[in-house]
Amino acid sequence: MTMRKSAQAIQCPHGSPHLLSKLRPPSDQQLKKVVLITGCSSGIGLHLALRLASDPSRSFKVYATLRDLSTQGPLWEAARSRGCPPGSLETLQLDVQDADSVAAARARVTEGRVDVLVCNAGRGLLGPLEALSADAMHSVLDVNVVGTVRMLQAFLPDMKRRGSGHILVTGSMGGLMGEWKRRGLVRLARGCCGTAGSQQIRASAASSPLKGMPFNAVYCASKFAIEGLCESLAVLLPPFGVHVSLIECGPVHTAFQEKVQNGPGAALDGVDAQTRDLFSRYQRHFEQVFRKAAQDPEEVTEVFLTALRASPPALRYFSCERFLPLARLRLADPSGCSYVAAMHRAVFGDEAAEGPEGAQTEAGAGALGGPELGAPPSAPQ
Repeated sequence: MTMRKSAQAIQCPHGSPHLLSKLRPPSDQQLKKVVLITGCSSGIGLHLALRLASDPSRSFKVYATLRDLSTQGPLWEAARSRGCPPGSLETLQLDVQDADSVAAARARVTEGRVDVLVCNAGRGLLGPLEALSADAMHSVLDVNVVGTVRMLQAFLPDMKRRGSGHILVTGSMGGLMGEWKRRGLVRLARGCCGTAGSQQIRASAASSPLKGMPFNAVYCASKFAIEGLCESLAVLLPPFGVHVSLIECGPVHTAFQEKVQNGPGAALDGVDAQTRDLFSRYQRHFEQVFRKAAQDPEEVTEVFLTALRASPPALRYFSCERFLPLARLRLADPSGCSYVAAMHRAVFGDEAAEGPEGAQTEAGAGALGGPELGAPPSAPQ
């Protein structure tokens, strides 16, 4: 894609071409940032498209893409109710699993450029690893990882040529860490995997029903892959004037939970009794955490806006500050023993798992109850 030139050559009577003495001023449409978002049938993608299209500054032209255009009704109903100005929002068919579909959507961007690419389409997968089908695992990895790569391969080259662009990727705490059920002290015990001495870290409550949790192994693997992908590009692209930002989300009230493959009715044929019991306990935990801690999509879209308006933008933005102490906890004990033990206790509600030589992690000491709610979106991290 190439930007159309605002200056055109004209022919004088003697045949010698010259440029207009004054360049035409850019039109309002040329001044707008062109934003293309994947996964806009519901949830974060839908709310972000509406937020940008209805922004009072009128500085965005939004292409909201959907795998199935028959699902675009709720988006247009909400656009009308919010009073999105004419021309501020268009929908395109785009399936991140189909390279031809991605190319066709790119060709329909009438401005000839995309200034901001938001890779938001995603898919979840829940259940014991041994019960997951190969097709289900392939589908999740194809959407979450390869689908993001397809989008980057389609739109990044033009951003590099133009020397300008911003890529935002909907990340997940499942790509960084797991969940902490209570607020309290996490003790790094002497002797756990060779940890010298003991250390205490104040851990605020965090909650993420599908992020970095047991029975979400393949989904979390896909999100860890996204972290590595974006970090690699973030190091490479600044000389080209292109920036990458991850918006790290926890639980959000969207239809994503309803679309998770192998949900509460996951097939457990052939799974041992102890694993079935743990899965049942996890599902109860999942429901409690989501009920108490899920954020509204509108709150999350404001974090995207913060990233869009930053100059220069950061690599990571967190939808809620409660996750940051958990990131520090992982770094404080590089062996991972304390983290694994604390997570097991938090999720399954029994004694902490033992590390090597019987060392344990004390989790939840001084706990004050459930997750802290209402923390504001964080500043760039």
